[in-house]
Amino acid sequence: MTLLTVENLDLKFDTDEGRITSVDNVSFELNSGEVLGLVGESGSGKSVTAKSLMHLNPSNAVYGAGSEIYLELERDVVDVLSLKSSRELKIVRGGAISMIFQEPSTSLNPVLSIERQLTETLELHRGMTSKEAKTESVRLLELVGIPDAERRVKDYPHQFSGG
Repeated sequence: MTLLTVENLDLKFDTDEGRITSVDNVSFELNSGEVLGLVGESGSGKSVTAKSLMHLNPSNAVYGAGSEIYLELERDVVDVLSLKSSRELKIVRGGAISMIFQEPSTSLNPVLSIERQLTETLELHRGMTSKEAKTESVRLLELVGIPDAERRVKDYPHQFSGG
């Protein structure tokens, strides 16, 4: 089953120096059970491509006329680039797709516990109760090998290793 289809992704940015091409004619599919890696030199458009999947590029981004990003959810196919409102985008952002950004200091809020950051997402996107979300948060920490997850879930990001 195809989960994600990107066809002819063409993305330019309007700048003071003119329109600059960032991504030129990128296409790929991601099927159920597959893992996909974007590989390339620094500045080659990997992050811009990934941000496009969640419609996260800045307002000066201009998508080419043939650019298509489709996300297949249970019974629906969502045209990601047609989504406009925060409510519509919530289907994609953190719902179907999540992203951990490369810069660790921008990935997690330093003043909120790990528990609060995980439970908030689970409550918002999976409709879990607070208690269910806490249980799932501990399970997820255990799944990635965090020792003593029940205690560590109360910690803050700076209390975890940077790696």
